Amino acid sequence: MFMEKTEDRLKQLLSYERIKQIFDALDEGIIIVDKDYRILFYNKTLNRFEGLDSTSVVGKKLLEVFPSLTPKESTIYQVIKTGQPLFNRFQQYFNYKGREIKTINTTIPIIENGNIAGALEISRDITEIYVLSEKVKELQQKLIGNKQKKNNVGLKYSFDNIIGKNKKIRNIIEVLKKVSKTTSSVLIYGETGTGKELFAQSIHAESPRCSKPFIAQNCAALPETLIEAILFGTTRGSFTGAEDKPGLFEQADGGTLLLDEINCMGLSLQSKLLRVLQEGVVRRIGATRDIPVDVRIIATTNIQPAELLKQGKLRNDLFYRLGVVCIEIPPLRERMDDLQDLVEFFIDKYNRKFGKNIKGIDEKVLAIFREYSWPGNIRELEHVIEGVMNYVDEGIIRARDLKFLSFGSFKNYIEKRPSSEKNMQSKIDEYERKLIIQMLKTTRGNITKAADKLGMKRQSLQYRLKKYGIKKDEFFQ
Repeated sequence: MFMEKTEDRLKQLLSYERIKQIFDALDEGIIIVDKDYRILFYNKTLNRFEGLDSTSVVGKKLLEVFPSLTPKESTIYQVIKTGQPLFNRFQQYFNYKGREIKTINTTIPIIENGNIAGALEISRDITEIYVLSEKVKELQQKLIGNKQKKNNVGLKYSFDNIIGKNKKIRNIIEVLKKVSKTTSSVLIYGETGTGKELFAQSIHAESPRCSKPFIAQNCAALPETLIEAILFGTTRGSFTGAEDKPGLFEQADGGTLLLDEINCMGLSLQSKLLRVLQEGVVRRIGATRDIPVDVRIIATTNIQPAELLKQGKLRNDLFYRLGVVCIEIPPLRERMDDLQDLVEFFIDKYNRKFGKNIKGIDEKVLAIFREYSWPGNIRELEHVIEGVMNYVDEGIIRARDLKFLSFGSFKNYIEKRPSSEKNMQSKIDEYERKLIIQMLKTTRGNITKAADKLGMKRQSLQYRLKKYGIKKDEFFQ
C-alpha cells in the first residue's frame, strides 16, 4: 500500500516539465530516442557541447543530426539492436554543422512490456581533455624523436635527488639500485605525496635504459577508453576520426613506462596490459597485427596491493607480473629524522625560485612540524613551505608566520593548536605565580632567599615579579 502511494506521488511530481528541468540542470548530456531512432528528448547540456538547439533536433532521426556516424559506430544503435547496455564507451563523431565531438557514453535500453521501446544515453564531453592528451603525446614523440636531445629523455630525478638519512629510505635506495640493473617490472606502493615517481625515475636513470625514453601516464587522469587509445595507439578507421598513431608503449620502446595510480585502471584494460607484459607485443586499436615492444613497466599505487586484490580492483595475475619487485615507500610521519633536511631543501628551492633569503625555521616551528601527522606527506610539506615563503622575505620562518597559510589540514591543525597551547601556558603561569607568592610569604619578602629556595637566579625572580604584577613590599612584616 505504501509503495503504491509512493509511486502515485512520484508520478505526480515527475511531470515532463519537471523531468526536463532536472535533466537540463545536469552536467552530463541526455538524449532519448525511440525504437525507430527518432530523437524524443535532448537536454541543454548536449545543446551546449554539441552546438545544436533542441528545437531543431527533437523529432529528427539520429543519423540525420549526426551524419558522420554509422549504425555500427553509434552506441545508441548498438543498444537498441542488442538490448544490452553499454557503459563508459568512447565515441567520436561530427554533428551536421561539421563540429567534431568526443564523448564518453553510457547507453541504456528502455524496455516496455518486454520489448525495446528506445534508449537513453548519458554523455560526458571530453573533447578538450582529448585534445590536451594528444598534444602531450605529440610533445613526448617530438622529445623522443629529437636526435639533438641529451640522454635521459623525460627524466628530472635520480637517486642523488632523494633526500633522506632515514634507515628505511636508505635501504630502499640500496635495493632499487640493484633492481635498476634488471628488466623486471616494479610495483611501488606509497601514500599520496611520498614521492613514488621520484623513485620510479631514479630506477630508470640508474638502469641500462637510461638513454632511452622514460614516459609517465596517470591512469586516473582520463577515461579508460581514452587511456587505452593513448597506451596502445590507434589505426585509421578504428573509430570515426581515428588516425594511425603510435601509443605510449611504442613511444617508450627500449625505455621505461610508468603507469601511475594503476589501481584506477579498469579490469578489461588490465588484461590487455597483462598481455603486453607476457608476450612483449602491443596491438593498436582496430589493428590486426602485433607490434613487438621492449618496455619496462613501473606501476604505482596509493592503496595497499593486498587491499586492491581483496577489493577486486587489481587482477591477481597482473599483480604477480607487476609485483616481481614490490616496494613500499614510508610516509613522512615514519621518517621524521628526515624532516629538517627536507625543510632546508624546500627553503633553498623557493629562495632560488622567489629570489628570497630565508635562513631557516624557528625551533618552535620545527616542533610543530614534528607533532603534525602530515597526511599529504612530502608534497604537503613542500606546499606549506612554499605558502609561508610567499609572506616572509628574510630571516627565519617563525610560528606567527604560519597564520598566513590559507589551505588544507595543516592550517586546521595550527588553528586549533594555539588555543590548547595557550590554555596550558596560562595554567603553568598561574601555578608559578602562586608558588612565588607563597615563597615570598615564607621569606617575608626577601628576594634573595626566595630565589634560592625556588632554585633560580635573583634576576629571574625579579623578572617574574614584574611579569605577574607581584609587589614584594606586600610581604614585608
